Amino acid sequence: MTITLQPDQIDTPEINVATQTTTSTFTLGSTVINGLENWVHVSANTTLSANTNYFANTQANTLTFTLPAAATIGDTIQIVDVAGFAGNNNITIARNSHNIDGAARNAVLNIDRGGVRLVYQSTGEGWTSRKREKQTKGFQGTIAGFNAAGSIGPIATDTTIDKFPFASDANAVQTGDLTGNRSRIAGVSSSEFGYAAGGFYSPAAYRDIIDKYPFAVDANATDVGNLTADVFGSAGQSSRENGYSSGGYQAPYTDRIEKFPFAVDTNATDIANLSVIRGYQAGQSSDENGYNSGGYTPLGALYDIIDKFPFASDANATDVGDLTQARASTGGTASKENGYTMCGNGSPYTNRIDKFPFASDNNAALNGNLTQARGSIGQNGNSSVVSGYAVGGFPLVNTIDKFPFSTDINGTDVGDLSQSRAGPAGAQV
Repeated sequence: MTITLQPDQIDTPEINVATQTTTSTFTLGSTVINGLENWVHVSANTTLSANTNYFANTQANTLTFTLPAAATIGDTIQIVDVAGFAGNNNITIARNSHNIDGAARNAVLNIDRGGVRLVYQSTGEGWTSRKREKQTKGFQGTIAGFNAAGSIGPIATDTTIDKFPFASDANAVQTGDLTGNRSRIAGVSSSEFGYAAGGFYSPAAYRDIIDKYPFAVDANATDVGNLTADVFGSAGQSSRENGYSSGGYQAPYTDRIEKFPFAVDTNATDIANLSVIRGYQAGQSSDENGYNSGGYTPLGALYDIIDKFPFASDANATDVGDLTQARASTGGTASKENGYTMCGNGSPYTNRIDKFPFASDNNAALNGNLTQARGSIGQNGNSSVVSGYAVGGFPLVNTIDKFPFSTDINGTDVGDLSQSRAGPAGAQV
């Protein structure tokens, strides 16, 4: 079994990325990266040494780099495809009896001019890959969107983690699985990991699990903590330091805002409350605040309320505006300036895209329409720097819709999920 490494994976400020697409170009501004002064040019299969940087010449052939037989906590190895042919001449990183990112498998670097930094952590985790910090400040991604699990039938749920690129319009591919099948999950993104919190796995069985999966490699998720209660239909928000799960249904609905840290794997804590009790609402994130929009009332009616709560302090949310239409089972995305609420059940289903500003507390305005009227597209959609994405939905479809943040126009169908599904957890890197 192998794992596939993505571009922009060198965790260092001394490497500048000229473009952040699948053909990223790296300009090396120094021969010292994170204190590692030893650089080696390699054009043949070799056994790696700890605390060494490697320029890999992939022009002539594929390469296999074997990790050291022995490792100590903190040992670091960095590899750069300096020739720019890894897309065709892959670099296999052989694990040499160690785990890589917590599993017994090799890694494959297959992105032209890509790179990876590996740090030895423990016997269980083995060598862990570290993604370079995002060049863009904030919530939006530059590389790919991820969608985890969801409903694949009237009561059947799934574990699949799908990934699709932002640089081109293409279908999603499966990259791993959650620890258990579920749907209507809160999706959260750190700079290195996607998180899926809560969800239901049968009509009357809910989960409190917080799963985490890496962006840097194609791998299964691990269970890293629990919410304060079993819940589904909650919305996720993401600050730089923490993930959030807001509202949702736990028999009955709740107004609880829960927070869990990215720095350590631990349980969530109850920190505040929404302005109303609700579930099946969309979640959005600005740099400073988390937002919830729409949702069901405890009696099954529809909300148009837009709530806002601060990331800087553990404080209750306030009602700061209204959607253009009351609806639930909606999806949320966000640009740097605006939050977007997509589709949903407005009796009947709608395909509208609402937009509301982050700079001021105002009502939403109609931004455009997606290609299909549907609900349960995932309460957290996918957000790149330039576009919002709505994936899947009910009635069950596999559609990936994209719309631009720069202009108010309709979305277009740009790809397909690996299978039709509703209620996945969205994340991006």
